[in-house]
Amino acid sequence: MDLHSLTVGQRVQALVKALNGAKRTNEALARCSDGDAMVAVLLDASARLGLGLTRADLLSTPPIRDWIWWKNKEALLTIGDAKPRYQQDAVPADEQPRKRFLGLF
Repeated sequence: MDLHSLTVGQRVQALVKALNGAKRTNEALARCSDGDAMVAVLLDASARLGLGLTRADLLSTPPIRDWIWWKNKEALLTIGDAKPRYQQDAVPADEQPRKRFLGLF
């Protein structure tokens, strides 16, 4: 089967399946400091598998697009104290946690 004849979504899914259990690749992804470094690792994995994915394919196709977004911590929406949602849960040591209003906030 020619992998290049598959749609981009199918090739991305094949890459995701190949990453499941790939210890060295997953460790390399975990060590990446930002999304650009993750893309480089994923492009290398794609090339080794013969998937032919491009940088644009990875940046625009879920779930990899979402992994890169999370690694870069670029929130699409800001809530509350002008902090992205994932940062609202973590309280820095120098700040006190927000007071709860009737247990809702």
